[in-house]
Amino acid sequence: MATAAKNIQILKEVLQKEGLRFTRQRLAVWTEIGISRKHRDADDIFISIRSKGVKVSRATVYRTIDVLVKNKLVRKLDVGDGKNRFESKIDEEHHDHMICLETGNIIEFYNSRLEQLQEKIALDNGYELVRHVHQLFVRPIKK
Repeated sequence: MATAAKNIQILKEVLQKEGLRFTRQRLAVWTEIGISRKHRDADDIFISIRSKGVKVSRATVYRTIDVLVKNKLVRKLDVGDGKNRFESKIDEEHHDHMICLETGNIIEFYNSRLEQLQEKIALDNGYELVRHVHQLFVRPIKK
């Protein structure tokens, strides 16, 4: 597990690489995504940061998220409702997602058999699996 100091150093290096300054607003975006276990959209992240007394613009939140996604520190999820959701990739084990079409809930899951099957499908077709995004869109079973 990465320490807070290590995470700040990672952010500083990414911002420097992108020609951006390290600011407390950008740190607040990074921290907000990192501490949340929820998959939230940029507006939710913006509102949460502002509610904590940090003066930050929506544009800064969106730009910072874009930089974090570009540098593979944050994962962007398209859940089919027109709003992208975000989650930290730091200290995260690989997982896939189920998105409930009725509630909007996002359920993380991992299935080793599914992972092996994906590998086999790629190999059977003459490919090496490099990465994947697996999202299941689900609805509760009516009884």
